[in-house]
Amino acid sequence: MEIATPIEVFNLTAQYNEDNHPQKVNLGVGAYRTDEGKPWVLPVVRTVEAQMATDVTLNHEYLPVAGMPDFRLAALRLLLGEDSPAIVENRVEGVQAIGGRGGIRLCADFCKKMLGDDSMYTSSPTWGNHLGIFKSCGYSNVKQYRYWDAQNRTIDFNGMMEDLNAAPEKTVVILHGCCHNPTGVNPTEEQLKEIGDLVERKKFMLLVDEAYQGSLLVTWSRMETLFDISSKRGFEFFVSQSFSKNFGLYNERTGNLAIIRANKDAKMRVKSQMEMVVRTTWSNSPNHGARIVASVLNNPAYYAEWKEHVKTMSDRIKMMREMLFQKLKSLGTPGKWDHIIEQKGMFSFTGLNPAQVDILMKKYHIYLLKNGRINMCALTTSNMEYVANAIHAAVTECKL
Repeated sequence: MEIATPIEVFNLTAQYNEDNHPQKVNLGVGAYRTDEGKPWVLPVVRTVEAQMATDVTLNHEYLPVAGMPDFRLAALRLLLGEDSPAIVENRVEGVQAIGGRGGIRLCADFCKKMLGDDSMYTSSPTWGNHLGIFKSCGYSNVKQYRYWDAQNRTIDFNGMMEDLNAAPEKTVVILHGCCHNPTGVNPTEEQLKEIGDLVERKKFMLLVDEAYQGSLLVTWSRMETLFDISSKRGFEFFVSQSFSKNFGLYNERTGNLAIIRANKDAKMRVKSQMEMVVRTTWSNSPNHGARIVASVLNNPAYYAEWKEHVKTMSDRIKMMREMLFQKLKSLGTPGKWDHIIEQKGMFSFTGLNPAQVDILMKKYHIYLLKNGRINMCALTTSNMEYVANAIHAAVTECKL
């Protein structure tokens, strides 16, 4: 038995923790940080947890196999809006999952075992776990469609459509929700409509990975993403929701798999089979994070407070984008850097190549993924100048 290759993002943190350099910076971490570089527990989460701690009516009994009902319904309403056709027509259901990753695994298992699917296509690049999850579920045809135009640092929409057109019918196709990881670039509304036409024509089994809902601060109940277009058209798809980033509940593993079907009967049949998959994987979902989310989303005052917290996080990320862009611009750093302020969400796909990343890590003790992805909220007003100068030096030394 060989030693497994270390998981890059966690290995980076381990290297960072062992580094004693006074100016070290960890840009690889996949979690929100304050301007002091600290984790942030949302105040509304603290309030709810304090109430839970003194509520003698709460216990640690098992949840239903499908998870906490109040949480699942609140998650669906947040995703689609109460007046969504799927909700009004009672053809949507939720199954609580172990974070967003658990929802993806649940969908992969279901499509393999119950539908006989063997092909999965996801973007290139994508979240590192997508490929591994489907391969571990036994899919033999796991591929990536073109998505990132490295030269122009934007979406390669023509390449994406060409690759998806060549995919087999009924392929499981993963699309990112409001903020693509790692590129931060999303299709336009018109492009989403074209994707919707293709999904419908090719009878793809669509799985939307919605890990960052709220990060764009667009319409809260009906965000301009493909699942909204899909639900209006009436075709069937899945959405894996995560509450790690938007609630700061990273280690609570709070997720929901939304099941949108053609009618109520189809919804109930799929849900029943999903419960069988849950039973043979994690068996029963954790209570703590789900109760926090349900308590916030089902309370108008807490819900309003939570939206302000998400705005605080989003505003800081946008401020760090603008600051980094302006610093690189003022330094005259070689290359094009507009994409830093054009991308959305927590991450920026900088365009730095592996050689430049290597310089940043070894010479400047700045830790980031080899593909050049950085977490924008790992930047702070105190480390910004150091990081910008280091990027300038690395790019100048080893030009793109």
